[in-house]
Amino acid sequence: MIQTIVIALVMFAVLVAVHEWGHFIAAKAVGIRVDEFSIGMGPLIFKRKTAETMYSIRALPIGGFVAMEGENEESDDARAFNNKPAWARALVVAAGPFMNFLLAVVVLGGMITYSGTSVKPYVADVTEGMPAYEAGVQQGDRIVSINGRRIAEGSEISEALAEIGAEENSVALGIERDGEESVLNIALEEQEDGSRMMGVRFEVGHNLFQGLAAGLKGSVEMERQMIAALGDLVTGQSQEGDVVGPIGIVSIVDQSVQNGIFNVIYLLALLSLNLALVNIMPFPALDGGRLLFIAIRAVTGKAISDETEAKIHLLGMFVLFSLMIFITLKDFNMFILK
Repeated sequence: MIQTIVIALVMFAVLVAVHEWGHFIAAKAVGIRVDEFSIGMGPLIFKRKTAETMYSIRALPIGGFVAMEGENEESDDARAFNNKPAWARALVVAAGPFMNFLLAVVVLGGMITYSGTSVKPYVADVTEGMPAYEAGVQQGDRIVSINGRRIAEGSEISEALAEIGAEENSVALGIERDGEESVLNIALEEQEDGSRMMGVRFEVGHNLFQGLAAGLKGSVEMERQMIAALGDLVTGQSQEGDVVGPIGIVSIVDQSVQNGIFNVIYLLALLSLNLALVNIMPFPALDGGRLLFIAIRAVTGKAISDETEAKIHLLGMFVLFSLMIFITLKDFNMFILK
């Protein structure tokens, strides 16, 4: 459990650091003065002061912040947040959720690239004792046909194998070795799970661009599913346990740790997407709420002062912390006392 808690804290720190780093680099890019960049909340553990910005680590790993000049109060500094045009302020606010979304794309893309983005028509490995091994298939053989269907690209292998009927007990595998083609009749051996195998593993390609494209597609799809789940929550159709807090997340991390490092990495991407979605919601104190106020004030001018907006965000923060306490107590009953 100690290992799980440490891993969970590291994951939280990574998610927060990436999110706040997005705000930070966007602020610097548009010329906003940043007074402090902090990972964590509460009592100060470490700080390093530069000419303009203090970098700090705080005791409670439940968040972080980028303190910008003029963000929550009036300021006459030309580089203050409140003195920048609406587009610049919106860019800074949106950069945090965007970085969390980008992190998920990179993490998922990296996993897909590592696992393989495409199949190549070559034999990577033959399992000793299996039918393909007994028939003489060797590592490095090029697959040129399956049951008479010519194979030009690796993607065609799965299509050809899918066409094998349930009544067929063997497959005619055409191979090319040393420039010569031959056809080997290979029996299909039924496994305990009912699948039929011949004992061949094909080579896979590892293309980073294809992996990132697949990571982007997967991230968009997961965000779509999260939005649908959020709709179920609003309409009361969600189930108990669909919404969890820190304790629930630690429990999920524990399950992922037991299932291997890839599950932990996948969970990191999932949490990053969730953080991006939650933060972009138009609620005071969240990035989405700040974007909403930027849009309103761009239209109404000074009808809402910086002081008034800051008070509304403070109220929103109180509501969010109250909700977090409620969810944490619910998690305690569900995961600790249960």
